[in-house]
Amino acid sequence: MAKKEETDDVSLWERLERPAAAPRASLTPGGIAEVAIGIADREGFAAVTMRKVATELGVAPMAAYRHVNGKDELWALMIDRVSGELEPVAEVSGWRETLSAYALRTREMMLRHPWLAHMPAPLFALTPNRMAAAERQLASLDGLGLDVDTMMAAFRAVNAYVHGATQSEAALRQYMEDQGWRSADETRRGLAPQMSYLMETGRYPTYRRYTRGAARKDDATWQFETGLDCVLDGVAGMVGRGHA
Repeated sequence: MAKKEETDDVSLWERLERPAAAPRASLTPGGIAEVAIGIADREGFAAVTMRKVATELGVAPMAAYRHVNGKDELWALMIDRVSGELEPVAEVSGWRETLSAYALRTREMMLRHPWLAHMPAPLFALTPNRMAAAERQLASLDGLGLDVDTMMAAFRAVNAYVHGATQSEAALRQYMEDQGWRSADETRRGLAPQMSYLMETGRYPTYRRYTRGAARKDDATWQFETGLDCVLDGVAGMVGRGHA
């Protein structure tokens, strides 16, 4: 019993850095995470269970539990694994280029793995790959005249925009799929009765002007990047003022 309690008190990441006495090549934390991610990508987050992961790996559930203590650690492994996709392909320098590169990669990652939007508190998962991404972004803001609290606030503001905008985009895609709408035009036709009524009330003239005059309403990438520029411009203003 004492041994179990000692194991429970040790961080997942500390345990993983300890050399295994007799590792099984067919069953590793990385392999468990990979299978769990595959299930989530195909069937959604709710479909991921330790039993299902073990079945796909061809092992007994208790064998998987020797590497992962439960669902919280399984989720952490999944988040860490996909967060490894965040490293920008090309080398970037400068705070704006760095934050922008990570923002674009995060959007791509979340759209590849939409189940991230349904995980409990993914923004607060402490994993090596997430910490590495955060470290590089924070380091890009260091030395610009911002105190550490402002640096963190700026970093979090950018990341909050990225996650919020991308979750909304992923949710719209899921809603369209659930409704059987395969294009933006089909979606507009499906929503036309509600939208037409609201616009005809005359209460929303600016929104009506947008619906009639917008040229980029279906360009999700342009919308995301333009919104990101708005946030980064705000950070640039603080840097320019030497905010402290």
